[in-house]
Amino acid sequence: MPDTNIVLYQTDWCPYCARVREVLSDLSLEHQIVNVPGEHSKRAEVKAVFGVTGVPSMTDGDVKIADDDDAIISYLREKYAAK
Repeated sequence: MPDTNIVLYQTDWCPYCARVREVLSDLSLEHQIVNVPGEHSKRAEVKAVFGVTGVPSMTDGDVKIADDDDAIISYLREKYAAK
């Protein structure tokens, strides 16, 4: 497993978050999950990190991708997929 600093901000019921989790699993990437509240008004931690409250949002070191499963998946595949 590649050593990463990936933190995924997500909810368990979000289908877009599930897509990202599936790619993380497929690529065997270690990551941390931060489950956020369902209500956007209660997502202060996500707002503080990204400036928005949408999920999935992800950090990987200095890289931040907010509220965009397609962008997160593209990033993960480009950076971590076996060449």
